Amino acid sequence: MAQLFPKSANYLAPASIAALVLVAGGAVGSLLALDYAGFNQRRGETVEQTVPFSHEHHVAGLGIDCRYCHTSVEKSAVAGIPPTSTCYNCHKIVWNEAPMLEPVRSSYRTGQPIEWNKVHDLPDFAYFNHSIHVAKGIGCASCHGPVDQMRLMRSAESLQMRWCLECHRNPEKFIRPKEEVFNMNWKAKDQETLGRARRKYKVRPPAEITSCGTCHR
Repeated sequence: MAQLFPKSANYLAPASIAALVLVAGGAVGSLLALDYAGFNQRRGETVEQTVPFSHEHHVAGLGIDCRYCHTSVEKSAVAGIPPTSTCYNCHKIVWNEAPMLEPVRSSYRTGQPIEWNKVHDLPDFAYFNHSIHVAKGIGCASCHGPVDQMRLMRSAESLQMRWCLECHRNPEKFIRPKEEVFNMNWKAKDQETLGRARRKYKVRPPAEITSCGTCHR
């Protein structure tokens, strides 16, 4: 009986298998790289909003403190979205006829809240409390990035578990004096100062704050 396959098939089969493994490995590696970069978490992506609110203008330009709008950030798990009345405190006087602020005026007239789209959207299985982080000296910019430079809000970090653990394993690198928590321009001075702040605020040891139950309840 004539031979069905040429002798070269002996080399072609393993080469094909090796190529398939390399292609599959490359595809998986690419997906992991995208995930590691925060692509799946919309890192760096500007989220479209009903009103194009500019943190750059309000924070850097006008010097408005974070707590003026995010009133519950020091006492609640959530920072809070300001009611329309907070916006209207100023905009009933300034830019009170600007077309792009019509949703604000309409919301104030009707009592219907403005629908804001989430920028930082943690999964339901992850527990995060703003108040405890503020109480322990973690600044807004550590998680939200330089919001005073953002014309439109975007996610500056991936907010993945590995990113959170970087801080929980070495919290002294990120802790700042409490009076500087809302200062977007604060810079760490030295490790000794940071170490004292950690002891002052009684931050628990890394072994405790990296346990699964800390964030998954």
